[in-house]
Amino acid sequence: MAEIAAETSGKGVYQKDIAKHQAISLKYLDSIIQSLKTANLIVNCKGKKSGYILTRDPKEITMLDIHNAFENSICIVDCLSPHIKCTREATCNARHFWSDLNSIILNYFESITLQDMVGEKNSDIDIALPHIEQLKC
Repeated sequence: MAEIAAETSGKGVYQKDIAKHQAISLKYLDSIIQSLKTANLIVNCKGKKSGYILTRDPKEITMLDIHNAFENSICIVDCLSPHIKCTREATCNARHFWSDLNSIILNYFESITLQDMVGEKNSDIDIALPHIEQLKC
């Protein structure tokens, strides 16, 4: 996605070029490209046998959008999944902790855009998380 976002000629980026630059096989990249197309994040610039372009401005595509192209949701523990009904949910002392941590991760993924990733290649992305000193022990 970063390579496609960085392309500015309007011609798109060819799959073979992405595979070469990222040192991954075309077969593996095929599955990645298909997921990104299904999620409506990229399209072929001028139909088949053309380069790929983004469907939206890189400022409008979050890391959560990209993650969701491959996974249904972010659940750091199974019991937080909407597809699982935990029998200990009402009495679990750790569930609140895991839920809060999961929310922090989701918010972070939503706060970073593809433009941030492309524009911040050579510097640190500002992480909006509390410093260790601010955390209560």
